[in-house]
This record gives sequence, C-alpha cells and structure tokens, in this order.
Amino acid sequence: MNLFEKEQWIQEAAEHYENQSAETLIELAVEKFPNITLACSFGAEDVVLVDMLQKLSPKTDIFYLDTNVHFQETYDTRDKLQQHYGLEFVQVLPKLTLDEQAAQFGDELWISSPNQCCNIRKVDPLTDILKNYDAWITGIRRDQAPTRANSKKVEYDTKFGLVKFNPLASWTSEDVWNYIRKNNVLYNPLHDNNYPSIGCTHCTRQVAAGEDPRAGRWAGNEKTECGLHK
Repeated sequence: MNLFEKEQWIQEAAEHYENQSAETLIELAVEKFPNITLACSFGAEDVVLVDMLQKLSPKTDIFYLDTNVHFQETYDTRDKLQQHYGLEFVQVLPKLTLDEQAAQFGDELWISSPNQCCNIRKVDPLTDILKNYDAWITGIRRDQAPTRANSKKVEYDTKFGLVKFNPLASWTSEDVWNYIRKNNVLYNPLHDNNYPSIGCTHCTRQVAAGEDPRAGRWAGNEKTECGLHK
C-alpha cells in the first residue's frame, strides 16, 4: 500500500468506523496491521483498552513510557494488571537517568523547562519505540482537551509516521467509567482521589470541584500536552 492508498484507506476507515464500537475498531486495527501496539499510561481510558485488547488480541504488544517519576499507585496498577491478565507490559525508558538529566540540564527540569523534560522522558522514547511498529492505538478522547477535539477514530500520525487508532475518541468520561464498572476493570486508585488525569508526580496535582479535568496537569503553566499527540 503506497502513501496515497494508505491515506485514502485511512479517510474511508475513519468515516466508516466513526459510529462503530471501540471493539470493532480494535478488531480492524489488529487485523489490518498485525504489527501494531497499544500505548498505555495506566489511566482510566488505557485500562479500558487493555481489557478490550486482551479479549480480542492478547498477544498484541502493550508498552508504557516509564519516566521514572510516576506515582507509586501507577506502578502498582501496572503490576496488578500484569498479574490479572498474565501479560508483560513493554517498558520504555528515557536515554537519560534522572541524575544524568540533572547533571546536563540542572535540577528539576520539569520546573525550569517542562517541555524539554517531556521531550527527554516521553517524546524521544516514544519516537524510538514507535519505529518498530506500523500502527498504534491510543486512549485519547475528543472531550479531554481542545487540542484533541478534532481527533479521528483513524488517522495518519504525521509526527511519528504511522497509522493511529483512537477507539475511544467519541467516548465521554461517563462512557469510560461505565465500561470499567460493568467489566470490573482494574484502575488506578488515584482516580478516586480527585486525579482525573494522571501523569508524573512533579507535574500532576489533585483537581478541585468545578475545575477542568486536566487542570491538574502542569498547573500554573501554559503547557497542556506532553507532546505525544499532535
């Protein structure tokens, strides 16, 4: 399939599967692109996708970006999911340890230059891992942020050069939690403590009543995305 044919297929698939179930889209994704992977942050959306993928294609790779500064609850959720499903998540680490990063760029880079910190600990590792695949699956939803409002169910990821599937793009937060409750899916306990969106410890805080769900990410900073999604 050349680039033109791929772009045409993506556009047609995005339109056709817009009103199809997330499971139906995942079935298409793993059938059309056997060399596909799921990116998991262990947030609510991603544990839903882990559960779906384990039911539909349990041998498909699932990776996570280990920044070395996740909450302990996030690592505990990883361990519980691995035990529950009998799987092994692919750990993707930054090239620099936290000490090496501090030596080169100064202490607390997440404060002095959060974009650079995210590039080192998230974007660059993601770029490296995605080079091994033809497509990837993500848990982004359109109503999470204005930057995600135009996300399609199927699109070409120009940033990383591969096909991107967003099975939950049209879902609401209520849809996510209905699935979790109905299917008894394991989830990060921080969600029960006013953390609707969970990132690294230094850049995530609790969200107060009435605040935007992503207000706890990079609070006090204009930054709203880590750079993983265009």
